[in-house]
Amino acid sequence: MLEMRSVSSGYDGARVLQDVSLSLSAGEIVCILGRNGAGKTTMMKTIMGLIRADKGQILFHGTDVLEVPPHQIAGLGIGYIPQGRRLFSELTVAENLEIGLMAGRKGAATRDKVLSMFPRLAERLHQRANTLSGGEQQMLATGRALCLEPQMLLLDEPTEGLQPSMIALIRDTVVALKETGVGILLVEQRVDAVLSIADKVMFLENGKSQDIMPASTLRENPDLLKTYIGV
Repeated sequence: MLEMRSVSSGYDGARVLQDVSLSLSAGEIVCILGRNGAGKTTMMKTIMGLIRADKGQILFHGTDVLEVPPHQIAGLGIGYIPQGRRLFSELTVAENLEIGLMAGRKGAATRDKVLSMFPRLAERLHQRANTLSGGEQQMLATGRALCLEPQMLLLDEPTEGLQPSMIALIRDTVVALKETGVGILLVEQRVDAVLSIADKVMFLENGKSQDIMPASTLRENPDLLKTYIGV
């Protein structure tokens, strides 16, 4: 589904990612772990075209997304839930969802399916996004991305600042999407929240991809986390 080949990118001429390679299959969850500043968010933004790579290829079903205008990448079937949610705060829940539907050229049936996953959003359709609780805003950011009916979903720190019940809801949603064949690339600091659901883990260090291993290896050898991220 996704293949990154020796991708480098950065800001204003300063490289952050350096020769990063990774593959993601349909129905697979790959978690990206690394210390703060390792380049995890930069990697997500590079895939979405928000930061332009200056080297390498990013293939999605064989299409090099580096050659696709950034505003068209979501239309390929790639959903993105950025760190901090980045909602349209002055718009209502319904209007935020409509933007996702428009990007994916989807209709009312898709919206109804999303609202069935997050019933609380259905109760707040006419409420502005900036009046929602943190957990509700995360639901809305997730729901907006799912309005694309994505084949691949990128999540950057989805449980940040959430209470345990909301973390469980996000985790269950991710597992449900995996079971439908969605490929998921996940950045998360809560190691305990991801090792139970991830298939593979890739470590980023100083913008470079280090070891990629089955999540089961880390579950069986938790001391490896100290080696890579000091946890």
